[in-house]
Amino acid sequence: MKKIIIRKAYFSLTIASLIVGFLATVLGYTLKKITAAMEEHILEHIQHSPILYIMMPSIGITIIYFLRKYLFKGKKNKGIAEIFHTLEHRKDELPLYKIPSHYINGFFTVIFGGSTGIEVSTVVATAAIGASAKRKNSVANTYKTELICAGVAAGITTLFGSPIAGLLFSIEVISRKVTKTILLSTLIAVTVSWIFVHFFDAQPLFNATVFLWNYEALPFMGLLSILAGICAVYFTRSVIFIKTQFSRIENNFIRVNLGALLVGVAIMCLPALYGDSYHSFAIFLAPDHYESLTSGMLYTLLLVILLKPLVASLTLGAGGDGGVFAPSIVTGALLGVLIAVSCNHLLGTHLIILNFAVIGAAAMLSAAIHAPLTALFLACNLVVGGYTLFIPLVIGVFISNYMAKHLCAYNVYTYQRKPEKIFSNSSF
Repeated sequence: MKKIIIRKAYFSLTIASLIVGFLATVLGYTLKKITAAMEEHILEHIQHSPILYIMMPSIGITIIYFLRKYLFKGKKNKGIAEIFHTLEHRKDELPLYKIPSHYINGFFTVIFGGSTGIEVSTVVATAAIGASAKRKNSVANTYKTELICAGVAAGITTLFGSPIAGLLFSIEVISRKVTKTILLSTLIAVTVSWIFVHFFDAQPLFNATVFLWNYEALPFMGLLSILAGICAVYFTRSVIFIKTQFSRIENNFIRVNLGALLVGVAIMCLPALYGDSYHSFAIFLAPDHYESLTSGMLYTLLLVILLKPLVASLTLGAGGDGGVFAPSIVTGALLGVLIAVSCNHLLGTHLIILNFAVIGAAAMLSAAIHAPLTALFLACNLVVGGYTLFIPLVIGVFISNYMAKHLCAYNVYTYQRKPEKIFSNSSF
């Protein structure tokens, strides 16, 4: 009798995981595509009018503010913190409205220039799909974590084309434990997502190809990893500090517009900061762009590296919806470009710029979210031939993660604030 009950429970979990995997994949895919298309469309129309760069974030974050106030009845988005909360408190659920709330708010944040990405919006929305599926399909309450992890894993797989990264993120960051049922649900969900991605969205995030790497570059890769860990701590503390300061501004009009105005001014000065900044990679990763190195190029790279975390923090503080994924990937990649270009011109080395960009992205993401294995396999899928860099990526993600934890024991997901402050208008 007991075996029959267990089989029925596993069968229910399998069916629910298939449904969650499919729905999360559709959500992630549509949000990814329409956001990229609209961001590109808006950029094409405002690039010759600098004043519009200042206005766009104000428009986007104001829309989000009124949507939250009237459409979602003033209910705030709390980012990944709300996933942790629902997992730690069995009676609390992720309500169904979290799906459209994060989907819509993440979309408007990025297309209007908010300097973050849709990754965390996708994670929370897909987690809400998993939580809703548990209720709709009458799956035992013990499988709540499994279905939330299934949704998250499928969402990450869809965004980055890496089922391993999706599975690992759900374990390293979301559940923080491994059980047979969690593995079963996430494996089913990422398989559904991977099949979809394979046939409909096989293009990597960045249109570039890695061919080889040299052992002579390892010391420089180690240096990059250490600096990426330091940058990740700088990002973590920037987010926490700025969100804390903005939470003290009681006037919603001032809070929203002050943050949006500062973001807009930064974008006007450096258009590469607009939205998720993925659109700027084609320029920064072009080898011929650095054939004749100028101080202007170095200053631009340095400014983007320093300002991207700050502008992302301002976006979140003002009420934008997003997280640390895209800013970490972009900042780490450009840090890698800066180190490779500087060493090539000043020390006469022959470091491969693309390799350092990929390693930098992985190292900083690993340090920012304290998830080295997720960052490792996600980075391998950022470019064609990414697994060629597997060894230096392994070294990079663990060095940077160690460095970040040595300097700062928490990240934006684990930082503990007072109960009245931990939930804000934006997401981590």
